Amino acid sequence: MHAPYASAPDQSRGRLHPEEESTFRSCFQRDRDRIIHASAFRRLKHKTQVFIEHEGDYFRTRLTHSIEVAQVARTIAGVLGLNAELTEAIALAHDLGHPPFGHTGEEALQALMAPYGGFDHNAQAIRIVTSLERHYADFDGLNLTWETLEGIAKHNGPVTGDIPYALADYNARHDLELYTYAGAEAQVAALADDIAYNNHDLHDGLRAELFDTDELARMPLLDRCFGEVDARYPGLNYYRRRHEALRRFFGLLVEDVIGQARARLAELAPDSAQAVREAGRPVVRFSDAVWTDLKVIRQFLFDRMYRAAPVVVMRREVTQKIEDLFPLFMERTDLLPKQWRKDVAEARDETALARIVADYIAGMTDRFAIQCHVQLLGGSDLGSAVATPHVLGARLKD
Repeated sequence: MHAPYASAPDQSRGRLHPEEESTFRSCFQRDRDRIIHASAFRRLKHKTQVFIEHEGDYFRTRLTHSIEVAQVARTIAGVLGLNAELTEAIALAHDLGHPPFGHTGEEALQALMAPYGGFDHNAQAIRIVTSLERHYADFDGLNLTWETLEGIAKHNGPVTGDIPYALADYNARHDLELYTYAGAEAQVAALADDIAYNNHDLHDGLRAELFDTDELARMPLLDRCFGEVDARYPGLNYYRRRHEALRRFFGLLVEDVIGQARARLAELAPDSAQAVREAGRPVVRFSDAVWTDLKVIRQFLFDRMYRAAPVVVMRREVTQKIEDLFPLFMERTDLLPKQWRKDVAEARDETALARIVADYIAGMTDRFAIQCHVQLLGGSDLGSAVATPHVLGARLKD
């Protein structure tokens, strides 16, 4: 049974291009399935989450991260009486716009695209699902519902000020009401993203030996989790001990978000999904106490993982690869794949061309970007450059 503030499939605002409804799947289930079958979703397998993709089979990639986010999001949505399929669709799609090399790659493209309207991975995700996925006979993109598109565009909150061109272009055709908060399902997806990466970045940092278990056991929130494990399992194996503590940390964050959301929803008593959008504040968030402690953990990760000394060198190297490829493709459009050259031929000016080149580079996987650089510019392969894993996914805007 869904809550009155959940997004109901039969009340969806529909798709930009009308379609016949499925006989056995809701419109939000179809959105989720289209995202899973999208080319951009498959490419997340070889895109950096934090560690460069080829550096270890156990480190998260952008794909495994998205799956973890979706799992957390479905759990929270179910407890809150929200639409789990819509929540899952937004969670699975939220990182589709990430370029190779994580946030390091995004920074490089932001700088290169500054004269042409900038680059933003959330806006790029909208560009992918509304234009760049070109498989269907009747339309470009995936023709997702309004609610899923709204969730992708606004899961981090209202979009105000200078709207990225990739989002503004679509919004001019299909108004996503960027000035309001998104529905509760999108807000859940955003917090599930925070929960997932705060937890798995600690796992991956430990595996990479960038810090040790004792350091984590002294940190806020984590000290409580390690204490519970030590009291219940004295003398537990080193690896099991840290796994048990981190799974408790994971659960603590989920329970905190659920508790806060329940309290806010009870206070606001929204009677529709639109009432959540118009509340003027998020209804899904961490408690102030947990958020304060999380900021300490995030700063630790920034200092010890995202900006560790060996990482700075690798960040420079992969940034250079993107900085080399962008002007090369701007000058030599004949190097672009055949299916991209039709768009190039229709480009009205340099800005339009730059956006095509940015789309192409942003769609690359880590390994393909490295291979292109080697083949076209004689660059080096990163595969065995340094033994220490290279952390490239620092979340600089958080």
